[in-house]
Amino acid sequence: MNTRDWPIRSKLTALVVAPVTALLALWIFATALTFGPAQGLLSAHTLLNDFGKPGEAVVAELQRERRLSVVYLAAEPAQADLVAQRRRTDEAIAELRRRISGDDLRDAASDLLDARLDRLDAALEALPDGRGQIDRREADRTDAVDLYSAMISSAFHAFAGMAALPDPELNRQALAVTAIGRSRELLGQTDAVLAGAFVSGSFAEGEHRQLVRTIVNQRFLAETAVTDLPATERAAYQRLTEQAEFRRLVQMQDLLIATVGDRPPIAADDWRADYNAVQQAMRDYELDQADGLADRSKPTAVRILVLLASAGLLGLIAVVVSVLVAVRVGRTLAGRLARLRTVLERSEQQLPELVARMRRGETVDVEQEAPAVDYGADEIGQVGRAFTAVRRTAIRAAEGEVNLRRGLNEVFLNIARRSQGLVYRQLAMLDRMERRTEDPDELAELFQVDHLATRLRRHAEDLVILAGAAPSRGWRNPVAMVDLIRGALSEVEAYRRVDIGGVQSAGLAGRTVGDLIHLLAELIENATGFSPPDTRVHVTGVRKADGYTFEITDRGLGMSTEALADANSLLDSSPEFDPARTDRLGLFVVARLAARHRVRVRLRRSEAAGLTAVVHIPDEVVTEEPPPSGTDAPNGGQRGGSGAARREVPRRPATGPEQLVPAGTTSVTTVGEPATTGTEAVQVEVAGEIDGLPRRVRRRPSTDSRGRAGGASVPPVGAAGASRQQRATGPDEASADGRSGSTSSSPDGLIAAVPGATGTAVDGPTMRQPALGGRGDRRGPSADPTPRSPEEARRVMAALQAGTARGRRVAATQVPKSEYGPGLRPKEPSDDPEPPTGTERDT
Repeated sequence: MNTRDWPIRSKLTALVVAPVTALLALWIFATALTFGPAQGLLSAHTLLNDFGKPGEAVVAELQRERRLSVVYLAAEPAQADLVAQRRRTDEAIAELRRRISGDDLRDAASDLLDARLDRLDAALEALPDGRGQIDRREADRTDAVDLYSAMISSAFHAFAGMAALPDPELNRQALAVTAIGRSRELLGQTDAVLAGAFVSGSFAEGEHRQLVRTIVNQRFLAETAVTDLPATERAAYQRLTEQAEFRRLVQMQDLLIATVGDRPPIAADDWRADYNAVQQAMRDYELDQADGLADRSKPTAVRILVLLASAGLLGLIAVVVSVLVAVRVGRTLAGRLARLRTVLERSEQQLPELVARMRRGETVDVEQEAPAVDYGADEIGQVGRAFTAVRRTAIRAAEGEVNLRRGLNEVFLNIARRSQGLVYRQLAMLDRMERRTEDPDELAELFQVDHLATRLRRHAEDLVILAGAAPSRGWRNPVAMVDLIRGALSEVEAYRRVDIGGVQSAGLAGRTVGDLIHLLAELIENATGFSPPDTRVHVTGVRKADGYTFEITDRGLGMSTEALADANSLLDSSPEFDPARTDRLGLFVVARLAARHRVRVRLRRSEAAGLTAVVHIPDEVVTEEPPPSGTDAPNGGQRGGSGAARREVPRRPATGPEQLVPAGTTSVTTVGEPATTGTEAVQVEVAGEIDGLPRRVRRRPSTDSRGRAGGASVPPVGAAGASRQQRATGPDEASADGRSGSTSSSPDGLIAAVPGATGTAVDGPTMRQPALGGRGDRRGPSADPTPRSPEEARRVMAALQAGTARGRRVAATQVPKSEYGPGLRPKEPSDDPEPPTGTERDT
């Protein structure tokens, strides 16, 4: 039996129950042993009254009938006396049988006495047959004496069983009285033998020898029995033997022993007179002794019962006291240990709360939070004091850990802020370089560096978020959900593998735009990173009654049930960042951002393969879709999150209505390809790719006349591109060939959306395309923001358009992942995928 895991109460109970049970069993056993003898002593009176006296009467009647039967067999006619005596004997036997069949006697009798009573009753059953033999003279005098003596001997056996009292002294006295009765019975046998000899005149053959043995046995029993009597009873017996009748009877016995003849040496009348007197005196003495024994046994029984009651009461008190002490001690120990357990449970709840308070910057008093409790001076008290010391040590250790974590967070935050500052300076420098560069190849490489800087900015923001601070990017006005996705794609490496499906119209409050762009970028990055390079990642958005839901689905291997549950638990609880779990860095960032705006993020298995990340944005930050404008869109509030608010770039006033490009179709024009007629642009249809989402692109008539005669179009630009274009072109100018750059000469609007959509800065959710103008003189690169000629502006915009066109063609043909990414694929004149530049992502 393993008791190691038992509760302390069970152990204490087992510790107490075993000795208490043993003590109780011992008490019951001792009580039973003592109560039995006491009950036997109390029943002595019952035995004497119900068996002793009736049995002695039967013995006396049998002795008389035995003498008369011997006289009858000696040929003296004594039929009348014998018949009368037999009637008295039968009456005595009937009374005895009535008594021994009663329940009172049987209940008071021991098992030994019960057996001897049964043998006595069986011996008395032989009396009628013996009488018949005597009446038919089929038995001689010796047979008659033996017949009655056997029944009387059975009675004395029963008397000896009754005399077995529990008290040793009383038992010895009772056996002595029984021996005196046997001595008196032997005297009666002597009288019966002499009665036959007196009548017949001589002893029969063998009677004298029998007479001598009987006299000797009678004297021996009397002498030995008297020695076991108390002094008073022994003195009374001595006085009995000193009577004249007793002395004469002894003298006659001596003559009978000494005679050698066949005739008795004494007179019948002398023997009869002295015998009757001695027999009656001995009988009275025997009955008096029996009554005295019964009387003396009662006080002894009462004394034993008193001792029994006292012992039983003391034993019961001892048992009760033992139980009470055990219960009290057990409860005390269990209560003190329960207090320790309660303190332990409180500590398990208190320590995380203290850590949370310390992380919030609150001051914690160790002495107050873990006060000293008096547990006593014993071993339990020592354990309690040790536990208090452990609690205080744990609180101090937690305080040190919090301070260390806070210091590390400050270090991380400082490093991240410095990195952000460098990245912002890099982005600003790239922006200036992009404005000054006219060579398409150099501009493409600058776009790649711009894209890398954008991703560096996001990773720096990861450190800021994990350190508990908020990124510096922010927006004043709501942003469309589709622009939110584009802004996220601009921060993803494999943005060309992402398909934007149906995105229902809605807007997002400006205060949450930066964090949601970062959140979606992390999830899309995971989707592209943990799926094969030849698979696509799909992003959809649905407006719901309680908010807005994005779903990002990949076709990867997915996650096990345990890993999926662990990831969802991390996303739900937003725990403190664990440096040991760097493999879940993105999930920690997502969880922090989601908790900041009460956004629910869940991962589940998709229907086909891979995983689906479900992002539910609460309705409180969802707005109506803002009108298309270039004033505030993702990354438009700040240049790449640099913290420096960008000014809204003025745009030329529109001279005609703006039109949206149909959803799912994107118009792109490649550089170096002549237009079919006039200003008509070459159209490339791209469906199902990043550009396959509803385009909010408009075209407008313009007074610019900066297109070449071939009608090659320029790429779409955002605010930064617009500023560079404005510096290059200056006011509206007429085209070289005198044509107008109106929309009518470009039916399809010559408008294209940027692949990957938003990036480091997005100044507007829509992209505006200025009308094409004529070609003028080319001007070289300028370090100052002086206005450029139409030829210079055309060349810069043509380079932008070439990069975006090549990116769309690569995305349309699903280029393998090994060819994704900036700078990983050799440049070709017609197919050179380029990442979105800062200008393009600002669109």
